[in-house]
Amino acid sequence: MKYVNHVSELIGNTPLIKLNSVTEGINATVLAKVEYFNPGGSIKDRIAEKLIDAAEASGQLKPGGTIVEPTSGNTGIGLALIAQQRGYRCIFTVPDKVAEDKRNTLKAYGAEVIVCPTAVAHVDPRSYYSVSDRLAKEIPGGFKPDQYSNLNGPASHYASTGPEIWKDTEGKVTHVVIGVGTGGTISGTGKYLKELSGGKVQVIGCDPKGSIYSKTETNSMPYLVEGVGRGDDFLPAAYNSDVVDEVIPVPDAESFEMTRRLAREEGLMVGPSCGMAAAAALKVAKDLPADAVVVVILPDGGRGYLAKVYNDAWMQAHGFLGDDASVKLADKVAFNPAGVPFVLENDSLVSARQSIEDSGLTSLPVMVKTPPVRIGHVIGTISLTQIDAAAPTATVKDILGAKPALVGSGQGVEVAKKLLASNDFALLLHDGEVEALLKPGQLS
Repeated sequence: MKYVNHVSELIGNTPLIKLNSVTEGINATVLAKVEYFNPGGSIKDRIAEKLIDAAEASGQLKPGGTIVEPTSGNTGIGLALIAQQRGYRCIFTVPDKVAEDKRNTLKAYGAEVIVCPTAVAHVDPRSYYSVSDRLAKEIPGGFKPDQYSNLNGPASHYASTGPEIWKDTEGKVTHVVIGVGTGGTISGTGKYLKELSGGKVQVIGCDPKGSIYSKTETNSMPYLVEGVGRGDDFLPAAYNSDVVDEVIPVPDAESFEMTRRLAREEGLMVGPSCGMAAAAALKVAKDLPADAVVVVILPDGGRGYLAKVYNDAWMQAHGFLGDDASVKLADKVAFNPAGVPFVLENDSLVSARQSIEDSGLTSLPVMVKTPPVRIGHVIGTISLTQIDAAAPTATVKDILGAKPALVGSGQGVEVAKKLLASNDFALLLHDGEVEALLKPGQLS
């Protein structure tokens, strides 16, 4: 009989699959290393077992302990797979941009999930990093693997991902393209391939435009692709820039478009960070000769993103897709991103009231910076009713309301009118950027 004792024994040895449709016109061979074949559905399964093994060996994690980790979902799933086998409790903190499907997946594996705001610095006590730090200290037997600084992460890729690529390409790989999140995958894999090739393999990173790795913005900016990039000035210790030859920034719109193309044209239903990596890989490959072999790592599957990148309504509302309406909002509304009225999260309630009254509305969006902004900068709303009911010592953060209604620039005017019939305002987005604030009656 052929069987394994636990699904964790199936981690690794993922296949290389040649891309054929999206590479039209490219002479080089582009191979995707498809990591959703791991039992937990992502490349993060590779590091989970090594992180826990090392913690047990060092005595940091003891029987009956609790694993606390900040994650965009995939590392949590990998850790939960190993933890349930060994009897550990798991608590994961996630940023609020993480898809509901991924949160529910973590819960399905038996983990507890705490949702934290995305648009705050990692040192902010509300951030998913800071909350995980606090819980790991407060909970008896708590242990934080900390994938961002734990060098066992890159070591796991040096021991598995790199050797697999070298072996499966028979040493013919010339370029490897990898999305940079914690930095562990590119650091470990890149180090191995550099050593085996005598430095000939080009190691190319990619991140969302607005992340700090590619340094395409003066200041980091929020982006919608999950699990990759860095949104602040914190470079993880797991990232070794010495092995990286170049980092290519990829806008959200390109990442989402390629993600959907991979499903439609290549039969690869993957996550948005995979679309980002594939888009970068095609930029690398477009001018390479026929004997070049480009390997791109696709880190996870797409089933955790059904409510987002694969959902036409979500894509339309965020301005990445249009609908079939004959009259689009982009044709009727003048974009004025710097003129959007707002309240800042650190404003006093007196100031917030004045801003709302000056706008002629009864509520406004709350932002972490002044416009122009991306949707990630918008953390909620505040209304006159909320201010009237607030305690004298309350702040904007204390009474923050739900996030505002959104409508995409490629959607029809009637969609916006319907939204404005039941909302004080709606934010108009184009490719995830806030271009205008729409008021009731404005489109009549």
